[in-house]
Amino acid sequence: MIKKTLYFGNPAYLSLRNDQLVIHLPGAEGMDDASGINTVPIEDIGIVVLDHRQITVTQGLLDRLLDNSTAVVTCDTSRMPAGLLLPLEGHTVQQERFRAQIDCSAPLRKQLWQQTVRAKIANQASLLAERGIPHKNMRFWASSVRSDDPDNLEGRAAAYFWSKLFLRWVPSFRRDREGEPPNNLLNYGYAILRAVVARALVCSGLLPTLGIHHHNRYNAFALADDVMEPYRPFVDRLICTILDDGEDFSELGRSIKSRLLTIPTLDVVLGGKRNPLMIAVGQTTASLAKCYAGTARQIAYPTW
Repeated sequence: MIKKTLYFGNPAYLSLRNDQLVIHLPGAEGMDDASGINTVPIEDIGIVVLDHRQITVTQGLLDRLLDNSTAVVTCDTSRMPAGLLLPLEGHTVQQERFRAQIDCSAPLRKQLWQQTVRAKIANQASLLAERGIPHKNMRFWASSVRSDDPDNLEGRAAAYFWSKLFLRWVPSFRRDREGEPPNNLLNYGYAILRAVVARALVCSGLLPTLGIHHHNRYNAFALADDVMEPYRPFVDRLICTILDDGEDFSELGRSIKSRLLTIPTLDVVLGGKRNPLMIAVGQTTASLAKCYAGTARQIAYPTW
């Protein structure tokens, strides 16, 4: 079952009652706790986004959300995702999986990164093809990626991809976290995607901190940053449709945020079957756990 993504962008008091998230909006009419109209079953929630400085969350609710492996995303004063809260325990054989992940050999890590880069570039190429943009070079680069990508084909493909994708709307676009729009949409969308992937990693009993390729002593979600790479083009595709519709993307308004919060439900194809992105990510992280354990050799990544 696809889990819900809940977004709170106004002052609110969030608490727990009878295994339900109870929402109280100050000054709102008809928000009697006994009515049940302002409750959501905890088991239905996958992600909670807290996007206001005047939101209060009870400890009891946080404890139950984490017990449900819900990812809790907090936003900063600029209303961009800034923090991610996940459970410390998410799988019955977590210690065993931690050990397999930690003991992963260098050759295996290099092969896993090769698979990841190939899948990412192939999906980028598919998006360019869908948009009618030349992409044969991307297909060639995807097929040419070697173990650990020593030729940095990921970087070469990214440079070409970003120089072409938004050409219609921003002729001089450069991908930069602090750059001009639609970088703001990309930042927000990738933050939601990162939360989905990090949650799935924890549910699969893996350490989000210990990456395949990304290694930064200050990055608590290096593995999430690795695994999300082939999923990024699906976020890019959604942003293209937002721009197609003529939305004002100079600022992240409520309408655009609402559309970006649908990322967990985007359709992707994995193993020949169409699934919501959140379900597919869970299959990807489960396959990665099998690779670490030595019972599989391929990560299950999505295709177009």
